[in-house]
Amino acid sequence: MLDSVWLLFAFPALGALIILFAGRWMSQKVVGWVASAAVLGAFLVAAGLYLSLVGLPAEERSVTVTWWDWMTIGSFHVPAAVLIDPLSAVMALVVTGVGFLIHVYSIGYMDHEKRYQRYFFYLNFFILAMLVLVMSNNFVGMFVGWEGVGLASFLLIGFWFDKKDDLYGWYADCGKKAFIVNRVGDFGMILAMIMVWSTVGTLVFTELPEAVHALAPATATIICLLLLLGAAGKSAQIPLYVWLPDAMAGPTPVSALIHAATMVTAGVYMIIRTNMLWHMSVPASEVAAWIGMLTALLAATIAMVQTDLKKVLAYSTISQLGYMVAAAGMAAYGAALFHLVTHAFFKALLFLAAGSVMHATDGILDMNRLGGLKTKMPTTYRTFVVGAAALAGIPLLSGFFSKDAILVAALDHNILLYVVGAVTALLTAIYSFRAVFLTFHGEPKDKHIYDHAHESPSVMTIPLWILAFLSIVGGVINLPFVLTLDHWLEPVIGEHHEAALVIELLGITLSIVIAVFGFLMARALYLRHEKWAERLAQPFTALRSPAQHGWYVDDFYHAFVVKPIKAVGAWFAGFFDPKVIDGAVNGVGTVMLDAGEVVRKLQNGAIPTYALSIFLGVVAVLLYFLFVA
Repeated sequence: MLDSVWLLFAFPALGALIILFAGRWMSQKVVGWVASAAVLGAFLVAAGLYLSLVGLPAEERSVTVTWWDWMTIGSFHVPAAVLIDPLSAVMALVVTGVGFLIHVYSIGYMDHEKRYQRYFFYLNFFILAMLVLVMSNNFVGMFVGWEGVGLASFLLIGFWFDKKDDLYGWYADCGKKAFIVNRVGDFGMILAMIMVWSTVGTLVFTELPEAVHALAPATATIICLLLLLGAAGKSAQIPLYVWLPDAMAGPTPVSALIHAATMVTAGVYMIIRTNMLWHMSVPASEVAAWIGMLTALLAATIAMVQTDLKKVLAYSTISQLGYMVAAAGMAAYGAALFHLVTHAFFKALLFLAAGSVMHATDGILDMNRLGGLKTKMPTTYRTFVVGAAALAGIPLLSGFFSKDAILVAALDHNILLYVVGAVTALLTAIYSFRAVFLTFHGEPKDKHIYDHAHESPSVMTIPLWILAFLSIVGGVINLPFVLTLDHWLEPVIGEHHEAALVIELLGITLSIVIAVFGFLMARALYLRHEKWAERLAQPFTALRSPAQHGWYVDDFYHAFVVKPIKAVGAWFAGFFDPKVIDGAVNGVGTVMLDAGEVVRKLQNGAIPTYALSIFLGVVAVLLYFLFVA
């Protein structure tokens, strides 16, 4: 099976090429099913690769398949090779499995779209780029996929580039914002790769564990902080998270695929993959842990007061990514990967369910205009509740187990980190069920929307049911009697530290209390309007306005980053370019024209003038030889 790993890339590549060159002669449904079949083929290959590793001893669960020498310049050598190990196998399963369900869902969701062919070409291209990112055995290959998913994200966020509304402005600008902000993080990645090569002499992941021992701690810290900048861009962490909420301008399946399940987890994957570098720098790991946990808290406070359903889910995604980055910073790599997997299930489910609501309400997602939809859309309602409960950490659902694993790691690592994480978990439970109650419960707030609402077709609801099932049972994958991800990842991360039993029991108990209290608080506030809950929330009402404005982070960037850069650009365009650059060029041109005019007058056709010039030339030559030479 390992020899057929090339099929993992061939399927989405072939699907994209077929759609690109033959899609115009296909019906829309054929285009959709060709794209979906390509990702299904890749999923089956990924499943085969995963199963081929399961039966192997830990020391043999890492295989490199080299195809050719890609770059060889002196001692600089980068192969075109893939690394098949427990981490890449899990990531490939998530990317292709969730990706396939989203492709199928898109067949129904995008059925009225005139750019149908382009949409599915972009989706297949994204899957291909994501597989390159997670399967490459070296930094350069990973960076090619890293940039590929960035390009696909830009194209898909701005898919409706000719559309504009009050919430997002021009959708094309949202795509540009994502692209530009991610370039900041990518600059950090490039510098980190340069430093890794110049200090340890290799960019191949399997060679790094031995090579990094020569690194000085200060050098390792700088490298890891640069990698963290890259992760902050791709995985939407402080200070580069601002692109992701605006990315909701893209089609909702895109939000589910790129901004919930796959692309935004690339930064988390990269930290886990480069764990040998992070082990060399405790300060950088601590910074990553705090950046992640503070991002989780910040985004959760903003999600609490959003009225657009997709915006709630967007800030929730930033928050959950913060948990993952924090776990990776605390060296709880198994917990980080576990939450990455379960989050892919329940957040993709929530986005697709939100898309089902959009499909039924003609694009309306303002929760102030919704309500009472559970009777109109029973399947969407039930699956959304499952996703919300998993996100909130309700016991026995997948999110409960994965989030608890991170909180236990925080409790064992640093009590302050745990407090921030626990407060975030409470807010998560509240805003998760707030979205349920405002959207599906109560009386309809807009009778027209309610009357025209309807359940989505089966091509959209079947993926919802599958993801709901995975959101329920997904926690099983990390139970001791099945497979603990820490042990599964040992070939990648080495030995792992386990918290004491008393800490685990305390963490589980507190997680249950937090999740249940958050549900009760949300029900009391947004469904029953009970006095005790309103009194409890009253001291925080002053924070509503700044939280609704995203704590004015975007305004700060606009005032102190965007406007100054635009002002400098306008100065260059209005003064420096026309006066200095063009002035210099035009000045040289004028001098040459004037000189040419003078010389031209010497060529007047008169024989005496030419004779005089010859005489003067002979005199000049004689004087040179007499007095100089």
